[in-house]
Formats: sequence, C-alpha cells, structure tokens
Amino acid sequence: MPKQLILASSSPNRRALLGRLPLPFECISPDIDESRLPDEPLAEMAERLSIGKARAIAKTNPDAIVIGSDQVAGLGDDLIRKPMNHQAASQQWQRMQGQSVWFYTGVCVVRGEDFEVALDTTEVKFKPLTEAQIDAYLRLDTPYACCGGFKIEQAGIALTEYVQSDDPTALIGLPLIQTVNLLEYFGLPIIGRDA
Repeated sequence: MPKQLILASSSPNRRALLGRLPLPFECISPDIDESRLPDEPLAEMAERLSIGKARAIAKTNPDAIVIGSDQVAGLGDDLIRKPMNHQAASQQWQRMQGQSVWFYTGVCVVRGEDFEVALDTTEVKFKPLTEAQIDAYLRLDTPYACCGGFKIEQAGIALTEYVQSDDPTALIGLPLIQTVNLLEYFGLPIIGRDA
C-alpha cells in the first residue's frame, strides 16, 4: 500500500471533487510549463499536461500514488484559455456565444514508474448571448481563472443549450469516474476497502 495519495494540483475545484471520495489525500502544486506545443491537438495537450503534472510530483514522492489532471478548451482547433481578466473574458465570450466549445479533461495516475492516463471530452453548446448578458454573467461568476472563462457549477449553467459528456464532474475539472477507475487499477479501491 502506498504511503499517501497526492493530488498534483492547486485547484480548489479539483480538491473539492477528489474530496467527494472517502480517501485521505494531500495537494501539492506542480511547477510545469503548460504551453501548447506547435500543432499539438488539444486532446493530446490535456493528456500530456496531466502526465507531466503527476510525474513532476511523483519524482519527489516515489512511494505515493499521484493524480495529475489538466483541462483545455477549444473552439474548433483554437485554444480557449483562462482569460484572467474581464476584458479578455468578454472578448472570448463574444466568440464562444452560440457555439460549441470542447473541453478536454485529462487525468493521469502515477505510482513509481508506472502510469495510466484517461481523457474525457465534453461538448458544451452555448446559447446566443448579448454583450449585456455576457457582461452580467462575468460580473456574477468572475470566472477569469477558469478554463474557458466559464463555471458550469455556478450561474454558467444558464448560458448553456446542452452539455454532452460521459462524466458530469469532468467539466468542473476532474473526471471522477475515470479517476476512480485508474485508482482501482493501481490497487486503491474506493468502496469496500479495508480501513
């Protein structure tokens, strides 16, 4: 049995999601370059960054099971970033309104030298929105540090026509169904485990 379970993240959303499971864990923030590689498909970027985050923390915690996760959003092949401020978010939303945006959420579990990675792909179709609606939403949720400048778990739900995903937790930042499957693969059962 590993000494500990570590979430390689500083994200409060990922911490809260993993906290839904009856497992003790700690969070350590990885320091990796999150730039997109030239011509890199967005799904591959999410997987690569998930692996990189988990491996970065596993390197200094070799006895732990480490979870790394990353999410990227795309409008077509264009990367939709965390806008970080109101003006950038407003400009981004002008492009996203009325469109389908794809959110790719990777999760990687590392134990020693071994790792497994999984990917959730979620389509979010946004409603057509006026500039006033966009401004009101941004002031309400202030989602500037969120992937896509959007919080499905808050008022952002009102901006969507539909969401298609295999895992309802993926869009918030950590696909728990796949996370559980990967943890169980590495011998860490969630339900019915010995205390």
